[in-house]
Amino acid sequence: MAVRQADVVLVGGGVMSATLGMMLRQLDPSLDIVMVERLDHVAHESTDGWNNAGTGHAGYCELNYTPETGDGDVSIDRALKINAQFEVSLQFWSYLVEQGILPEPASFINRTPHQSFVWGEKDVAFLKRRHERLSSHHLFREMEFTESPHDLEAWMPLVINHRDPMQPVAATRIRHGSDVDFGSLTRSMVAYLETQPNFELMLSSPVHYIDQRDNGRWKIRVKNQKTGELTKLETGFVFLGAGGGALPLLQKSGIEEARGYGGFPVSGQWLVCRKPDIVEQHHSKVYGKAPIGAPPMSVPHLDTRIINGEPALLFGPFAGFTTRFLKQGSLFDLFGSVKPTNLRPMLSVSKSNMDLTRYLIGEVFQSHSDRVAALRNFYPDAHEEDWELKMAGQRVQIIKQVEDGGGKLEFGTEIVAAQDGTLAALLGASPGASTAANAMLDVLERCFPEKLKTEQWQARLRELVPSYGRSLVDDEALLTEVRQRTLATLGLR
Repeated sequence: MAVRQADVVLVGGGVMSATLGMMLRQLDPSLDIVMVERLDHVAHESTDGWNNAGTGHAGYCELNYTPETGDGDVSIDRALKINAQFEVSLQFWSYLVEQGILPEPASFINRTPHQSFVWGEKDVAFLKRRHERLSSHHLFREMEFTESPHDLEAWMPLVINHRDPMQPVAATRIRHGSDVDFGSLTRSMVAYLETQPNFELMLSSPVHYIDQRDNGRWKIRVKNQKTGELTKLETGFVFLGAGGGALPLLQKSGIEEARGYGGFPVSGQWLVCRKPDIVEQHHSKVYGKAPIGAPPMSVPHLDTRIINGEPALLFGPFAGFTTRFLKQGSLFDLFGSVKPTNLRPMLSVSKSNMDLTRYLIGEVFQSHSDRVAALRNFYPDAHEEDWELKMAGQRVQIIKQVEDGGGKLEFGTEIVAAQDGTLAALLGASPGASTAANAMLDVLERCFPEKLKTEQWQARLRELVPSYGRSLVDDEALLTEVRQRTLATLGLR
């Protein structure tokens, strides 16, 4: 059997692999890149519009990114970091739009105000303090705060109409927030890559074998699910961007850096409304506070969505427990991921997170009436018959080994890279897709360090992402410059 030689193999046809492939194509058009995807088309798992929140995660409305501290203050460090990372994605997308590589921005991103909404005196006080802390920083200087019923009726009429007038309520707003159809974005990027030389897309081709040769190159074997044909690939660099499927592949790779990592799968569901008379009354993403015991990805929100050009309202996500790592995965995924190297961390997390497990199982057994009752906290006039249940994507939260050998459940996104830079994998969930460009810059820095030292790559990266190498958190003038460009280019002003 002939061996297909490649410079880069991207495993998974989602937003992460597409972003890395696009960056590498812009940096070095001579690279021979192969993308392998287990399904029969790209962007159909976590990246698909129906499988994620579509929120351009910038820390504007997500209250879990700004936790209360022990002394009653609000910590904003994570929100600042995530906001700056999303600005990197906006810069990269703006470049691709300006070059005609991506289609009209409205095909994948639309201005949708990001709003936080709370009720009760304690949470109103928290939101007010959060606004004070965030709006004093240049990244969040345009954030508005209100407790005025008149303002709130204009900002979020569905949320305010027929609410108890004696209930203390408050909200914040950033007008230039966004709704992102990551599925459409990814399909557009891959469609462009397919027009370029030295790029091959292999669909219906899951990876069955991965191993590193003595010379440092990787051997990969994929099997076409439709034809049964086996293909052997050999490459100098592998990126595992397969969503929940990345962890099992990382374990198969055998790299030392994979030791101790495990995964905790969480499923999700949305309530969806497509009735035009209701959809037209709400144009924002309204985030609240997560129930006690809920994972951060279960922060409730009522969202305007535009998926494949069609508007809808989504409420959720309602979490659930599953042993699958992918929506179209196997019930044995979780059990197959348990290895001698991660058994103790996974048992430690299981023992210390029983409340979370009980919460997730309880979510699974909710009735439609129970879910609509939760929706009425955000939309008091909601009627059961106007909403249908739709499955969201799978998320695999990171279980990471700590110093004592036990484990810790991590809520976020992490790059795991081999010491020799020949393989990298992306693990975790939210903020995920929103920070794809920043995450892939991290991959480049860790896996292509020598090329990054060249003036050619440095200059190209500053074209792709003008803020590259500088801090948007620290440099207000730089933030002003790049944000003016991205908001105008992407139609978010």
